[in-house]
Amino acid sequence: MDILHFSVLILFLAFLCEYIDSSLGMGYGTTLTPLLLIMGYNPLQIVPAILLSELFSGLSAAFFHHKFKNVNFKIGGSDFKIAVVMAGCSVFGVLSAVFIALKLPSFFLKLYIGILVFSMGVLILVTINRKFKFSWKKITSLGLLAAFNKGISGGGYGPIVTSGQILSGVESKNAIGITSLAEGVTCLGGVITYLIYTNHTIDWGLAPSLVLGAILSVPVAAYTVKKFKGERLRLIVGVATLILGLITLGKLFL
Repeated sequence: MDILHFSVLILFLAFLCEYIDSSLGMGYGTTLTPLLLIMGYNPLQIVPAILLSELFSGLSAAFFHHKFKNVNFKIGGSDFKIAVVMAGCSVFGVLSAVFIALKLPSFFLKLYIGILVFSMGVLILVTINRKFKFSWKKITSLGLLAAFNKGISGGGYGPIVTSGQILSGVESKNAIGITSLAEGVTCLGGVITYLIYTNHTIDWGLAPSLVLGAILSVPVAAYTVKKFKGERLRLIVGVATLILGLITLGKLFL
């Protein structure tokens, strides 16, 4: 396969994975990272490029989710405050995660992420008809935990943040939009941290195709969310979270 066809394939994969991510609040890094590993790229080529692409696509998705009224990012509003708190916590989480990702074997970290994501999916499905009381303490903890996952593996942010917000009392559509904004800011911190820790020696060859493919999918995904009912979206998020957890564990052992 020549370089052009290879780049088009990567662009298509980025488009597809980001469409899922911006529609459900999860799935981009969690799905795309193992696919790129199978294609022969190494983790330090993949993770920084994914973080860079999600920096742009996350902020773009937040804009379109707001435009389509899936979420309200009016300054001072509850959605905006949640996103700011989660993004602030996430910056601290991703700093420590990148350092660990560069120093330690990843088997047990991936095992932990797989079990955690799977468990969140189970919780959403078991409590599908239950309403939860909103908690700032839960939101803060989610930001730290999810950013740690993101910095380590390039994935694991959306499943935790989106499902965790739902379990913390945030409506499904709002949770997806908030995740996009918080993830974009988190990825900025991740990119800067990788640049510092690696002395600017990162191979960014994957980045152009990933950035373009991801951004192209965003308006379509935000419109998709607009058309879904909240209750059905919560069910889909729960199933998707559970499946992503199983995929992570399956790839780890098989």
